[in-house]
Amino acid sequence: MLSENISNQKPGLFGLKYSNRDFTQKEAWGKNCFNSSFPASLCSYLYSKNLENIYIKINSDLKIEHSSISTDNLYGIKPDSDNIFYAFETQFTPYQQYLIGNLPGVDLVTQAKDIGSCLQAIEIKLTALPDNTTCDLAEDYYGCEIVVRPDTIVYLACSIAETVKLNTHPISSLIGRNFLELSDWTEPESVIPYISDMISVIDSIALSMLEYQKPFLMQPVWKTEGKSSKFAEYCLDVFIWSNLAFTRLFIDLTKQEIDTFGRIRAIKRNTRTVIWFFKMLYDFSINGCFNHKNIIDALSYNTKNDKAFAVSGRVTYPYMRSKALRQPRIHMEEIKRIILGGGQNLLSPERRLDAIIYNSPNLFN
Repeated sequence: MLSENISNQKPGLFGLKYSNRDFTQKEAWGKNCFNSSFPASLCSYLYSKNLENIYIKINSDLKIEHSSISTDNLYGIKPDSDNIFYAFETQFTPYQQYLIGNLPGVDLVTQAKDIGSCLQAIEIKLTALPDNTTCDLAEDYYGCEIVVRPDTIVYLACSIAETVKLNTHPISSLIGRNFLELSDWTEPESVIPYISDMISVIDSIALSMLEYQKPFLMQPVWKTEGKSSKFAEYCLDVFIWSNLAFTRLFIDLTKQEIDTFGRIRAIKRNTRTVIWFFKMLYDFSINGCFNHKNIIDALSYNTKNDKAFAVSGRVTYPYMRSKALRQPRIHMEEIKRIILGGGQNLLSPERRLDAIIYNSPNLFN
């Protein structure tokens, strides 16, 4: 089991012994670093307590079901191993072969130190519970907002491409030839009639590789007392989305619009994400690779590309509903076993979680 000396004078995070961040330095505790390094440490801490992460997967009905996944299976290596290296904001180089152009970075790449190999690519979304759409509801209905960047969709498509390559899935036959008639991918009027077919193909691909779905996105939740800046007594837990389960967030929203209005009336962000994701898989099926930058830039449909899509807590709640969402398993007093050596004093309180920890010195007494 992992063990840390919480009286260690050097600032650090539980379990993160080897990484490309120096946690003795203030810059390693900035808002863009803390939101990925703290979750990685939290997963290692769960492992030390013999707790597994909640695993969100899909079944043969394309519905969400929960199981569990241990941190060693998530990381591809035991987190108490001296051979694990945490590479943050780094390229997962095995995916380069599927892309034309430069591979973007991903929040966390776990690596084996001895041979320098990449083990897992993990997107991380540290989310507040509740969000502003659920904070006025009964506690049983609290949910978390997830904001997704375009690079996450690139990695999602690469994870499918990797499965196709390793398991010789017949992706070309599932896509078919219907889309050869789509003359202009940049014009909404040309694309909208094909969106239902795109969703059907994505669903078929998902069903064909159910047994190969794999962990894709880590979503730690931190719970407060309603709208306040005060931690709930039990405040931390971790959900892991499989790559196939994650597609439901934008696929299901688009299906709902079609069911409600009979067709897509305008290309919103979630529908645009369907198009991006499908086009990446479509080009991969033809060429063995895809140009992610061209797809994202050309298929903007007059909407900024700063994010792919966002879903509120009301949307994510049905997917995440569980005992752990109602009452996370980690008590607020355990935060001092995760943030070590006075690391909390190096935080810059620019985000809510940073601010609460920074302004809660009693947690570290």
